[in-house]
Parts: sequence; structure tokens; C-alpha cells
Amino acid sequence: MIGENGEQLGIMSAREAYEKARAAELDLVKIAPTAKPPVCKIIDYGKYRYELARKEKEAKKKQKVIEVKEVRLSPNIDENDLNTKMNNARKFLTKGNKVKVTLRFRGREMAHMSKTKYILDDFAEKLSDIATVDKPAKVEGRTLVLFLSAKR
Repeated sequence: MIGENGEQLGIMSAREAYEKARAAELDLVKIAPTAKPPVCKIIDYGKYRYELARKEKEAKKKQKVIEVKEVRLSPNIDENDLNTKMNNARKFLTKGNKVKVTLRFRGREMAHMSKTKYILDDFAEKLSDIATVDKPAKVEGRTLVLFLSAKR
């Protein structure tokens, strides 16, 4: 049992604790209900809930949400277009996001899937100064997918 000013009141029955809380015109709150014996505190419950909510909100503010941005390529992409896509990926990576690079195949391009894997390898190699490969290039249906994340 902990009093309203934070002082230890020792082990007592629930009824005694409730009576002390009533006398102080405050609430009896279980702080650690799983402990043996359970730890209770005499506090204003509304104020306690407000403090918990504020701490939770503060912790949420400090979190950084990492998004996965996608860069789509095609097997017959030109060098300049590839450089543009690479600059976009570089911009995403510097902002702290992960990048999903997809190489989409349509129609007869499916027959030459193995010959175009080098596009993704080159893409990853040219961004190797700021990025690491999370998941290597893998075929998923009609696409080859590669995941990159910023170096730490």
C-alpha cells in the first residue's frame, strides 16, 4: 500500500486500504495487480488516467513510422529513365523510408525474365553507397521484387 504522498503504508487488507482512501477523499488504484501481494496506491484516478494518456501520446510523438515506397521499372527501360528512378529511390532512402523496386513483365517479356535480372542488380549496386539489400530479387507472379533500406 502506498499513500497519497508516495509514502509506504505497509501490507493491509483491502477493506482497510479502501477506508483510508475514503478518508482522504481519493481513489484506491491497483498499480501492480499481478504482484504478490498486489500494490495499491491512493490517488485521484482521473488525474492518473490523464497522466498515462499524456505519456502514451508523448511516446507516440517520438516514434518514426517507416513507409515502404515503390519504384516500378520495366524490362526495356532506357538508361536515363533508370537514372531518374534511381534518383527517386535515393530521395526516399535519404528520408528514411524503405524502397520496393519492382520489375513488371507483360506479355512476351515473361519469356526473357532471367535476362533482365541484371537491371535490379545494377539498381542495387548503384545505390549501394546509401542502401543495403533487405530481400534479394525474387519472382512474384509477373514481377521481380527487390527491397532496399537505408544504411545505418
